[in-house]
Amino acid sequence: MPDNKHIALPAQASLKKDNHMAQHYYGGQAVMEGVMIRGRKALAIAVRRPNGEIATRVQPLSTLYTGVLRNIPFIRGIIVLVETLVLGVQALMYSANLSLEDQEVEVPSGMMWGTLAIAMVLAVGVFFVAPLLVMRAVGGVLPPTGILSHVIEGLLRMALFMAYIWGVGFVPDIKRVFAYHGAEHKAVNAFEHGSEMRVDEVQRYSTAHTRCGTAFVLVFFIIALIAFVLLGRSEALWERLVWRIVLLPVIAAISYEVIRFGARYGENPVVAGIFSPSLALQALSTRQPDDTQVEVAVAALRAARDADEGVPPAAPQAPPEAPSTPEAPGTNI
Repeated sequence: MPDNKHIALPAQASLKKDNHMAQHYYGGQAVMEGVMIRGRKALAIAVRRPNGEIATRVQPLSTLYTGVLRNIPFIRGIIVLVETLVLGVQALMYSANLSLEDQEVEVPSGMMWGTLAIAMVLAVGVFFVAPLLVMRAVGGVLPPTGILSHVIEGLLRMALFMAYIWGVGFVPDIKRVFAYHGAEHKAVNAFEHGSEMRVDEVQRYSTAHTRCGTAFVLVFFIIALIAFVLLGRSEALWERLVWRIVLLPVIAAISYEVIRFGARYGENPVVAGIFSPSLALQALSTRQPDDTQVEVAVAALRAARDADEGVPPAAPQAPPEAPSTPEAPGTNI
């Protein structure tokens, strides 16, 4: 059996140093007991099954996610938003069913999509509608300056988001997802620095990454604050609510370009300083992973990279062998 701690990947120096190749940023998300990585041509999901084996699934990406629109600034941000929602739910369904296979339970796709729809409605209600209603309620107490009202509303929005991430982090299952989130960041960081993709080598890297979804949310809230200030303050509550919802795709598109800028010029000290709060915020949504979780992240990244290179998918990785112990008399193993 191969040593899973010494899985090697080609160095990724070409991603940043070869100007003749189109630059592609590998990234993904944590799922239940696993990691999803989005490559240039395919999506790879690696999940730790209840028996300890790592199951890997590779599926080609739709032309919607790889076509010419994906490379047009601002339009690509909206496509990425759709891609993240659709592919994220599909990856969660796959990982949930694998992680529960020992209990002979299967999560219906309708339930997962319904949960997503409810979650999106709640997110808009809690993080956009609720702060607006709060500011409306205390409008007679605060100075009538529109800018101050928007700033306080934006700060309240960020506080609610951070409180939410901090709170769900105490749920045991979410803690494990956050650990896989950290493993995904470690693997991508190691890959982008051209390091050999061994578990012990990957563990040396940070659990924070510039292109993290948590960082995107923070940038999104800051852009939203600026957009709402420029929009001005309307006395009609319904008008303010409508604008906050209608502008969400536009704000997401701008935020995505800001995140790409930070990733491209992240080695610049000034840019790094500007994005340092987003990296610090990831302490709420990541945990230090153990070696088995990093192993899964490496497997997902390897599968995505292999798919881009045209390499056939690897066979499932068997669980690590337990250390041998002397057999007791009369014991059947």
